[in-house]
Amino acid sequence: MDENLVDQSPFLKLGRWQWWLVVAINILFLVVGQAAAVLLGRFYYFQGGNSEWMATFVQTAGFPILLIPLFLLHPSLKLEILTTSTSSSIKFVALIYVFLGLLVAGDSMLYSVGLLYLSASTYSLICSTQLAFNAVFSYFLNSQKMTALILNSVGILSLSAALIAVNEDSEIPSGVSKGKYFLGFLCTLGASAVCSLLLSLMQLSFEKVLRKETFSVVLEMQIYTSLVATCVSTVGLFASGEWKGLQKEMEGFDSGRVSYVLTLVWTAISWQVCAVGVVGLIFTVSSLFSNIISTMSLVITPLAALIVFHDKMNAVKVIATLMALCGFCSYIYQNYIDDAKARKMGSQSHTDDIEEPHHV
Repeated sequence: MDENLVDQSPFLKLGRWQWWLVVAINILFLVVGQAAAVLLGRFYYFQGGNSEWMATFVQTAGFPILLIPLFLLHPSLKLEILTTSTSSSIKFVALIYVFLGLLVAGDSMLYSVGLLYLSASTYSLICSTQLAFNAVFSYFLNSQKMTALILNSVGILSLSAALIAVNEDSEIPSGVSKGKYFLGFLCTLGASAVCSLLLSLMQLSFEKVLRKETFSVVLEMQIYTSLVATCVSTVGLFASGEWKGLQKEMEGFDSGRVSYVLTLVWTAISWQVCAVGVVGLIFTVSSLFSNIISTMSLVITPLAALIVFHDKMNAVKVIATLMALCGFCSYIYQNYIDDAKARKMGSQSHTDDIEEPHHV
């Protein structure tokens, strides 16, 4: 664990059960926030919404909400982009945030297109490939070892996505052609890859540039990148001309104007609740654990879609879901082994230090 994180973590004062309670709350935020955001995003399209840029905009526009936990926990905190270590200039850090923000905007657009042309359950199952992409990018960017269990996880998750792609009985939303369905599949797959790349690049930024992973720095990265992404989405909304049709879209929304506004507002809030859960797990446990829980929640979302939208769960989808769960278990078991080895080595090192004789 990073020394800066250890030194500044307020959770060190908590008892074991209290720490687990904090972790459980963050897991709840991530799972519920992500599931609600995906379902609300599909509801937006289902009720007559068709603006891809608006769907992209709401994925990051709720970032000011993150200022609440930031200043509640650190009332006297100043935004640390101005107090980053001297080895990293403000301009360089700002460029990193801008670059990551552009990637976030592109990733959000890919997700919006994917959700437009896919059912919520199919979309979520394809998104579970994020864990496989994470293993690949972590290998090249974060020096993570590629073990047999991780390769097994990558293979199973890839096959799970392939099953969805070739499944003739996959539920296609009304008015969507097979060509657009395949486009939605490719966009969602691409979004999963970009999301995994973002996580690896963020970890690389913490290790090589920011050189610390405190709650405030992690939260600020989320805020700054979301700010950039929201600006890009706003420009896209006006440059594409989609803003001209928003009034008509609101009036034609099947469940009414109020429902239209509330759907967008709660979608934005849900994504930020998810973001709080992601950040909380990064801070209390690790970024890898946060990604694992995020992927697990994507496997759970099809069950929620089955209840809310009555999505069909044919045999192929059931098999794909079970395969995704097997891939997830394989991946998390590898991390359990790594954690056990790290604890054992740390324990042995501590024992050696105690038993080592002092030379006079």
